Amino acid sequence: MRPIKIIRRYNKFALGSCLFCMGNTQVLCNATIQQGQPPHLKGTNSGWITAEYFMLPQSSSQQRNSRQQQLTSGRTKEISRIIGRSLRAVVDLNLLGPNTVIIDCDVLQADGGTRTAAINGAFVALHDLCTKLIKDKVLSTNPIKKFLASISAGIVNGKKIVDLCQQEDNNAEVDITVVMTEDKELVELQYTAEKKLYDLKTLPQLVELAWDDISKIISLLKKLLSSNRNTITYK
Repeated sequence: MRPIKIIRRYNKFALGSCLFCMGNTQVLCNATIQQGQPPHLKGTNSGWITAEYFMLPQSSSQQRNSRQQQLTSGRTKEISRIIGRSLRAVVDLNLLGPNTVIIDCDVLQADGGTRTAAINGAFVALHDLCTKLIKDKVLSTNPIKKFLASISAGIVNGKKIVDLCQQEDNNAEVDITVVMTEDKELVELQYTAEKKLYDLKTLPQLVELAWDDISKIISLLKKLLSSNRNTITYK
């Protein structure tokens, strides 16, 4: 796993914010809450959590990302949805009341693993938002039920590795994204055979490898969020 640096309260105007860095990948996550629900929840007391993922122009080594192209990109929408689904899996939405939490995840610098860094940073931002809402008596109970974290894993040149950088991702034979809770429960699992096919026994091996580092990230998140410190690192 690459070095990790987490800076919470990065944006002084957001109720919850975090700059999450994994290697050279940097994602800024800001959490907002607003009254109202999506149409399918009208008439209930359930809240909702959604996310918006965006790669800033020139965040990668490729040519400049057009803002307009980003807004209509299928990849952008897919990653936004996986972030939202992951967070909703560990939150009691009824405790949010008829409100919607929006997590904006902006990739400042991309070197592989932007969706996993976004999920990790979004959890920190959500946690701090909920803590602030409890302090302000907007919420009476913390709706977050469990901690979660995410990391990528894959096979490059026949070797199983985790937290792939861009070069490793480009050369991967297999690439997976794993999201798990602190209780080792799977939340999301995306498996893609890029250049070579493997049998079924490979998947649990990669998931177990991912869990080894997901558990380390969760421990890091717990250490940071149980304290008043703003920054924590893992090398």
